[in-house]
Amino acid sequence: MRMKGAEVLLRCLKEEGVEVIFGYPGGAVLPIYDALYSSEIKHVLVRHEQGAAHAADAYARVSGKVGVCLATSGPGATNLVTGIATAYMDSVPLVAFTGQVATHLIGRDAFQEADITGITLPITKHNYLVKRSEDLVRVIKEAFYIARTNRPGPVVVDLPRDIMEREMEFNGYPEEVNLRGYRVLKSCNMGQVLLAVEAIRQAERPVIYAGGGVISSGASEALQELAIKMKIPVTTTLMGVGCFPETHYLSLGMLGMHGTRYANYAVSESDLIIAVGVRFDDRVTGKITSFAPHAKVIHIDIDAAEIGKNFGVDIPIVGDVKQVLEEIVPRLEPREKFSEWHRVIDRWKEEFPLTYSESREPGRIKPQYVVEQIYYATQGNAIITTEVGQNQMWAAQFYKFTRPRTFITSGGLGTMGFGLPAAIGAKIARPDMTVIDIAGDGSIQMNIQELCTAVEQRLPVVICILNNQYLGMVRQWQELFFGGRYSYTDISLQPDFVKLAEAYGAIGMRVKEAQDVAPALREAFSVTDRPVMIDFWVEREANVFPMVPPGESLYNMLGGEE
Repeated sequence: MRMKGAEVLLRCLKEEGVEVIFGYPGGAVLPIYDALYSSEIKHVLVRHEQGAAHAADAYARVSGKVGVCLATSGPGATNLVTGIATAYMDSVPLVAFTGQVATHLIGRDAFQEADITGITLPITKHNYLVKRSEDLVRVIKEAFYIARTNRPGPVVVDLPRDIMEREMEFNGYPEEVNLRGYRVLKSCNMGQVLLAVEAIRQAERPVIYAGGGVISSGASEALQELAIKMKIPVTTTLMGVGCFPETHYLSLGMLGMHGTRYANYAVSESDLIIAVGVRFDDRVTGKITSFAPHAKVIHIDIDAAEIGKNFGVDIPIVGDVKQVLEEIVPRLEPREKFSEWHRVIDRWKEEFPLTYSESREPGRIKPQYVVEQIYYATQGNAIITTEVGQNQMWAAQFYKFTRPRTFITSGGLGTMGFGLPAAIGAKIARPDMTVIDIAGDGSIQMNIQELCTAVEQRLPVVICILNNQYLGMVRQWQELFFGGRYSYTDISLQPDFVKLAEAYGAIGMRVKEAQDVAPALREAFSVTDRPVMIDFWVEREANVFPMVPPGESLYNMLGGEE
């Protein structure tokens, strides 16, 4: 069968089960958009290419499928870079298709030409420039295979315009991939598994330290089985939030810079750390030489390069997290009684709860209170996306997540502007779920134009802006570590978010009193045909506490109640 390259591309995407593409048209991808005109694949027109990457990223995180985005050559492709880097840092399966100038113009500085494969080489699992029509089908198959297997991540496929316009033979979509040097890891070292089993049996003060790898491997149930069977307390990274129910007795919440005191103390006093799908990030460990000083460490990860990269371990296990846990759990006898270790942790929980005081400013609400009210209003049954900064940390601290793939945030890169397009991708992936973007007034303005996308798609996402008229997290660091010199972090000159929402065709609301928070949320959740943006005026200089100062030990936490 002879088809144009663009038609072959869409046929391959259908074979991959792609249901939605997030994109923005331009000259180099016009053949693809012409083919999309009559395609069954849904296309979501974003208002900036960065929004396409973030929306596709969140779609992947929520659905477990590979997210797909599309942009034209040159500036269209380079506008995807931040979103691709975000997906790379958080190990999200994403395929980004970019237009390119015709093959005979490549390297000649043609109009809207950019070397996107060179630009994205450090922030992708792999990338391709398709120079021959006969390579197109194979490249698409390989791109999706690489994106979703082993440690997931983004792949870029650069498509010259003439390849998309030229007719070619389409002889079907291959069923298998044979990539030299790339093999899907299907087993683990059983000797190491047995060592881990024995270490868990002998441990008196064990802690499970779980990260995003638990969620991406679908290992949440296996992790819960291990924790409950052996009565092991569980703490998570920011990326691991939701992999273990935070309402469970064994949950310690999040650890690290803005983790709970009891999580940080537990790790610091533990005699065994079971690190599952984590990378020992500096925001988690604090001063690396003082992290878990008394503990033997088991590290389970699909990526061998992560083991020993940041922190030395005693029992490394390279393998899929779910498969490894399913080998470990049946080999353990259930622990029948709670120990002195649990009583110590109970005492820490009682002495150092996450809490906050009442607002000190008239007409301003505590941001933590807003997040708690969102939790109560949804009963924990929602998908929360966040922007980056204080809003992100308060969401992680005060919303109790009980299921994986419900907390969608930019962890590794910390990308401001992520939350709104992420909410769009999340809602399209799970239209049955309530989707809320917990935002800051700084971050929300980074990709505010995607409100138009949400309106056009009739998506009832709720954007809750914690508006303190500052770049809040940067201001907090200036207060604590730079003598209160607030250098260019005051953003009190800002748009009227209510009018802005209405200008886009959304619903805008403003809340300044605590008693109005719950009614406003109820009203927002009753809307079914458009987004709602609520401008919560929160205490201007509220801080995220507790906090481990950069480079300090997890023992040395600032603040308690804020």
